[in-house]
Amino acid sequence: MISAPFDDRARDLVNRLRRDLLAADYTVESVRALWGDEADTALQRGNRVPARRALAAMSDTSAACALARVFLLGDACEAAALAPALPALGIDGAVLLGLVAHAADRLEPLLDLRPYAALDAGGTAAWWILSDLSEQVRRGALPADHVLGVGGASLTLAGLIPTSVVERVLDLGTGCGIQSLHAARHARVVVATDTSLRALRLAAITLRLNGTDAVELRQGDLFAPVTGELFDRIVSNPPFVITPRREGVPLYEYRDGGRVGDGIVEEVVRGTADHLAPGGTAHLLGNWEYRDALGGDGLARVRRWVEEAGLDAWIVERGRQSPAQYAETWIRDGGTLVGSHDFEQLAEQWLDDFSHRGVTAVGFGYIVLRKPPAGGHSALLRTERLPEPLGGAQTGIGDHLMLGFAAHDATGHLDDTQLATLRLQVAGDVTDERHQWPGADGPTVMRLRQGGGFGRVIEADAALAGLVGACDGELSVGQIVGALAELLEVQESALLAELLPTVRELLLTGMLLLEQ
Repeated sequence: MISAPFDDRARDLVNRLRRDLLAADYTVESVRALWGDEADTALQRGNRVPARRALAAMSDTSAACALARVFLLGDACEAAALAPALPALGIDGAVLLGLVAHAADRLEPLLDLRPYAALDAGGTAAWWILSDLSEQVRRGALPADHVLGVGGASLTLAGLIPTSVVERVLDLGTGCGIQSLHAARHARVVVATDTSLRALRLAAITLRLNGTDAVELRQGDLFAPVTGELFDRIVSNPPFVITPRREGVPLYEYRDGGRVGDGIVEEVVRGTADHLAPGGTAHLLGNWEYRDALGGDGLARVRRWVEEAGLDAWIVERGRQSPAQYAETWIRDGGTLVGSHDFEQLAEQWLDDFSHRGVTAVGFGYIVLRKPPAGGHSALLRTERLPEPLGGAQTGIGDHLMLGFAAHDATGHLDDTQLATLRLQVAGDVTDERHQWPGADGPTVMRLRQGGGFGRVIEADAALAGLVGACDGELSVGQIVGALAELLEVQESALLAELLPTVRELLLTGMLLLEQ
């Protein structure tokens, strides 16, 4: 495989590959059209059979089909079948790049090369991502230096990155480079780091392949490669998997940071304080432990790290697993079959480690941090647990949370009297749901439902529904509450005291907006 930084020969090979992929129309849409939506969905779950059967029933000899067979399904082929799809690069060039290797009279794929499409506030993007073959293709345990491709975590983090334009971004633990591609859409300079030289080599090819020149790759552990530097934005899917430090337990570079328990997440959280410019933000994924001793609550542990680092934060727990569930998830992720002798031995090691350290559960989710901006403001330290998992890949979560920070900055310092003077507008994605028994005088259930963001659902009564419905920027909150109090025949001051805390919450979560 070529090394980074590129020499002239390497640049030429990658440029040739880029020309071939463009000529083949090797895109998400064209690949999906080869085998259909059902097979494409199955492939995303790791099941290649429907896609392979769909191709077997076709006589398609297109370049996109040949590339998909080899680099998405992981099928070996004769050189004569792949060569027409790579006329500029050639088979020899593909071998030099480490894409394939000769095995007897066939070519074996060594890497996963897939099209990728993204949509954010800046529009659509179409890229190609290079990574190692998945465990389904390899059929066995992964090597220690495995470089992960596009998965659920990387899609989640991509949706957590804001799309406002900034000067400098740090992609901490870049892996295959996918977050650097996203970050470079909204930054002048991106610095991407990783401990893995193999990951940096694959990221270098991916970035060059997609014509992204604004990314500087550096090798090193966590913040060591950027000592003394400040960034406007930090993004990271750190190697947060809680792995037993015990003999015989495989350690994978892409997911294990070499720390005990959730120590890697604590270190990243604390380290951002030294590398964010004032007002800068960090957008992280992470795991945190629940323990039966001191600091038992996982979210409280993360909050303590944040407070001691002097940062603002919005921490969201998307879910929680028992030690047994967590161990099974990550042992299987490494390519070890559930129920096998190796699996059972590893599960014993993981559960012994959790038991020894008093871990009762592991939470996972988002951590958004901010270095307090100059000029002073009231601190935002918010932790929450989502009532149910978000479905599918969520886009725009980063922008949504940044609007929450902005709303906090604008209103967090206001007392109730000042808050009541604001003229607010209901967000365009909020709907009012009402359910009523046949023949009843009024609704028995009222809910405010958010279409974007976290899709929040707020149970409402007549007063809250009336207040939100009347927020069109014309009247102040106090004026609306006064009218409602008269209509509902209740004391105005009592109704105002009841509704204002909810108004603050709806502003923070984007269901109500400040007058534009």
